[in-house]
Amino acid sequence: MAAKLTRVPSLKERLDETLTAQRNDILNFISRIASNGKRILQPHELLAEFEAISEKKKLADGPFGEVLRHTQEAIVLPPWVTLAVRPRPGVWEYIRVNVDALAVEELTPSAFLHVKEELVDGTLNGNFVLELDFEPFTASFPRPTLSKSIGNGVEFLNRHLSAKMFHDKESMRPLLDFLRMHNYKGKTMMLNDRIQNLDTLQNVLRKAEEFLTTLPADTPYSDLEHKFQEIGLERGWGDTAERVLDMIQLLLDLLEAPDSCTLEKFLGRIPMVFNVVILSPHGYFAQANVLGYPDTGGQVVYILDQVRALEHEMLQRIKQQGLDIVPRILIVTRLLPDAVGTTCGQRLEKVFGTEHSHILRVPFRTEKGIVRRWISRFEVWPYLETYTEDVANEIAGELQAKPDLIIGNYSDGNLVASLLAHKLGVTQCTIAHALEKTKYPNSDIYWKSFEEKYHFSCQFTADLIAMNHTDFIITSTFQEIAGNKDTVGQYESHTAFTLPGLYRVVHGIDVFDPKFNIVSPGADMSIYFPYTDDKKRLTALHPEIEELLFSDVQNEEHMYGLLLVV
Repeated sequence: MAAKLTRVPSLKERLDETLTAQRNDILNFISRIASNGKRILQPHELLAEFEAISEKKKLADGPFGEVLRHTQEAIVLPPWVTLAVRPRPGVWEYIRVNVDALAVEELTPSAFLHVKEELVDGTLNGNFVLELDFEPFTASFPRPTLSKSIGNGVEFLNRHLSAKMFHDKESMRPLLDFLRMHNYKGKTMMLNDRIQNLDTLQNVLRKAEEFLTTLPADTPYSDLEHKFQEIGLERGWGDTAERVLDMIQLLLDLLEAPDSCTLEKFLGRIPMVFNVVILSPHGYFAQANVLGYPDTGGQVVYILDQVRALEHEMLQRIKQQGLDIVPRILIVTRLLPDAVGTTCGQRLEKVFGTEHSHILRVPFRTEKGIVRRWISRFEVWPYLETYTEDVANEIAGELQAKPDLIIGNYSDGNLVASLLAHKLGVTQCTIAHALEKTKYPNSDIYWKSFEEKYHFSCQFTADLIAMNHTDFIITSTFQEIAGNKDTVGQYESHTAFTLPGLYRVVHGIDVFDPKFNIVSPGADMSIYFPYTDDKKRLTALHPEIEELLFSDVQNEEHMYGLLLVV
């Protein structure tokens, strides 16, 4: 006989049961917490309080002990103690316990955030608070529920789509429509108008497969092009008979019995990305002489390495798919007219080690003209909308086409990427590099204290817009998205938070969203080498580094740093 599944009790139900059995012990602990007045307790502080009570052994193994181990925040507003409980990454529950009556209540995210606002600023505006809830915009979109699926969005979507295709052949129709419409600057690729439906496509592919098996593997596509056009196939399937055959067999397998691996492999080979725009507005973005300048660090190196690798991959894939298209990559950053000694005042600069990639610099502009001086990344917000318009005009002139992909970096670059992607109707990728909200404890509820210097209200808003507008998000690790069983992830910290007096976010980001994808950056082996290889060390830079470290000379535009090349 099959085992019967039972409903898992809610957190409130488990606590209610525990309160009945261990009422006095729990009351002593809750009263101890509340006795010191209103405050916020972090996990380590809460556990320290728990360790100090004599009843800890009796409570530790029950539901109450489990709740405490998973509590990420305790807000004390006597007679209430409110807990934000995180049973597992990405899953949150909010409860509060009344010290006097020892009663437990479940709270919505909105009610929990109201408690935080009351703690910080007293009662604010009653119920007249701007609430942001992004969940309805993606409520119908498929998403995983298992923690192990976080950060594997493409894999999950391929499984979901292939399963749908398997049970409903008409679900293949959107793929057919895309292959028929796919083109580059008006030049048709993949399929032409001779193929109108799935049956015709399947018949054509079988004939092509039969024909290709009779040819030498290295037969160039140019020898096949005329015959293939007559039956409905255009360029994009491969540069040799062997690659075309492999691509056609992948699609035949999908039409016969779809599976996620075949779908991912086939979609990955369709040539779709030829022009890429990468946004990084802040800092001194150049390839030399910017060491030590403010807002100029690892992000610059990351992007330059990314561009070299991306161009190499694009060139290889375009060639292998039998196309003669020249790709372009533009790194769009800010032009600094007064950046003496660097190329930051130069409009267009070729990226070293590439053939078709450039740094395109566009200045900040106001109604008074071009802004010549450097501006901190925390101060750029008033300029970004006008900057986006100027960037749109510049890349249109440079590419003579719309980009196929826009990649944003950091908060300012991601906001510009969102505005630009929306304006042009193209795919957007977001890379955070750093989310300032997690770098400054309680920077959300005490945002007013940071506002004059850091303008976090603008930054957190920009991050929310970019996270929710973007098509996919690239992160380096799972921990960046959802932390671990004890620590909240950087993105996860944007699930629900409040800026008291400004707005509260009841559903900002869902770490289970399939737009999250983990792609570790790797390392350039031409730069990184074993410490034993002394000859590769950049000893010529030692004097300059020593001057940066030990010189008494001060410069307002420099922020001295370390370059670990010794």
